[in-house]
Amino acid sequence: MNPLFYLSALIAEIAGTISGFGSSSIFLPAAHQFLDYKSAILIVAVYHMFGNITRFLLTFRHWNMEIFMLFGIPSIIATMIGSLFIDIIPSDILKIILAVVLILFALYSLFRPSFGLKPTVWMGRIGGFLSGFTAWVIGTGWVLRGAFLTSFGLRKEEYIATIAAIAILVDMTRIPLYVSQWFFRPEDIYLLPPLLLIALLGSYVGKKVVQYLPSEILKKTILVGVIILSALLGYQGWNALL
Repeated sequence: MNPLFYLSALIAEIAGTISGFGSSSIFLPAAHQFLDYKSAILIVAVYHMFGNITRFLLTFRHWNMEIFMLFGIPSIIATMIGSLFIDIIPSDILKIILAVVLILFALYSLFRPSFGLKPTVWMGRIGGFLSGFTAWVIGTGWVLRGAFLTSFGLRKEEYIATIAAIAILVDMTRIPLYVSQWFFRPEDIYLLPPLLLIALLGSYVGKKVVQYLPSEILKKTILVGVIILSALLGYQGWNALL
């Protein structure tokens, strides 16, 4: 495999740990350059789980069980529902709609720092459901999960540990479903051992760096990440439709 594949995986995990957003949001577009659509989604999902397990083990003392349950259960349900629509809903159209909504949300939040989604039980359930659904359909649910979780005012360590726990739950649900729908190619299995080591290294480096970042900078980093990654998703969807 091209060394750039592994380099992009390392950068994605370090950036994901520092900012709190999923490594799949960065790594998936890069993986698509080396693997076919279904293989890329599965391999990135496994790598994403490796990274989140490591990230959670490094920060588990700070996780918020209440928020985990609030987001986690709807995410599992939505992931299973999403598996039924993978060949029905055009993922490219969903990417464009999702990108527009999230870019508007993030821009407004940046210029109006006092703005945020109301942190209610129903808002958490809606956020969990939508992020779980998009995690299956387009291969990443962080952009929605991060947008909703930022409104709950979690501390940076609490945010990273909680979002990692939620992501692990979603990955443990969707990976077997991917395999059952023939996303797995036996010839790709050699990619997993080095990706596991890269995930461990990236999470460790990111954990060391994040200790020195103020919470406000972290929140702005997350919102900027939403804008960049949403724009990339929108571009991918639009380009595929042309």
